Amino acid sequence: MTNDHDGVRELLAAWAVGALPPADARAVPLHLADCETCAAEAERLRATVRLLDGTPGPDARASGAPGDARDGATGGDQGRDGADGVLASALRSRRPRTPGVAPHAAPYAAAVAGLRALVRELPGRWGTPVVHDWDAHATVAHLVAADEHLAVALGVGARLPASRIPAGTPAAHAWELRTADAIAHEHARTPEETVATWAAQAADLLATPEALDPALAARAATVMGLRLPVADHFVIRAFEAWIHADDIGRALGIAVPPPPDEHLEQLVRLAVRILGLALHDAPPVLVEVTGTGPGTGWVLGSDAEPVAAELTLDPVDFCLLVGGRYAPDEVPRGLAGDERAARNVLATAASLAWL
Repeated sequence: MTNDHDGVRELLAAWAVGALPPADARAVPLHLADCETCAAEAERLRATVRLLDGTPGPDARASGAPGDARDGATGGDQGRDGADGVLASALRSRRPRTPGVAPHAAPYAAAVAGLRALVRELPGRWGTPVVHDWDAHATVAHLVAADEHLAVALGVGARLPASRIPAGTPAAHAWELRTADAIAHEHARTPEETVATWAAQAADLLATPEALDPALAARAATVMGLRLPVADHFVIRAFEAWIHADDIGRALGIAVPPPPDEHLEQLVRLAVRILGLALHDAPPVLVEVTGTGPGTGWVLGSDAEPVAAELTLDPVDFCLLVGGRYAPDEVPRGLAGDERAARNVLATAASLAWL
């Protein structure tokens, strides 16, 4: 490993989550001892890792070493305590303890922490079918590819080999190809290495200035074809991390808790905004998502017509519908008025899924 400034900076996130080979892991501290800039960046990344692990500070582990992202390698007795131990860990980790993470990034930090807790249950079960045609290993590989888009937009850089997708490929097809490439690449590695890559990329994202400063996150960026404020893209990353943690939990028979109420409200409100754009000229429907704070009823559709129907949904069910985990006819809901107009809203919500 080179010991130059730029070379070390590229390794810091992987070092912070314990994902470097031994030779590089030994060399990085030597550089940090002489470089205040890299040392400050390293401490910020380690603080982010402590956030993801739910640990209170740098002395929480007796070894003082960075958090080990290779959760699959450390299942042992801790993982065999079953669902109660995993969920207790996830719940402890879901409320970030490290100061400085802005509210828009907190749901993503919590979702990453929950998934890190969950993968401790996976040793020996990485081949379990999860969703689509993916096993658990492929599902984490998919998250590496999914988070990559925001990472590149924020200047973090990609952790996968450069894309070979031809220019001009339609966005939806390009995304499918990139996911397939990521899964093929990661299946040639161990699940522990894939988890380490995903966790290091998450730490990179949560250490960006945009994750810490709402003003910086207010700027718009186009990610996966959606031009939204960066803050919204962080909420989307939280949405996807939680949905796929839930996928893995269902496959393993472990009930994954939903996001905390304040995070769930952020997911719901963003999904409603995107859904509203897709329904701008549809027959208007009053959509009420219960239990997510005041002002949780929205009229979606044309403003030139009277409200045709009313829909009432639970926030978790609504998010699972938007995430493609409920069919429009299967999601629990209350319905009054024009059934066709209401069904159009449900079908449109389900059609938004890209997860």
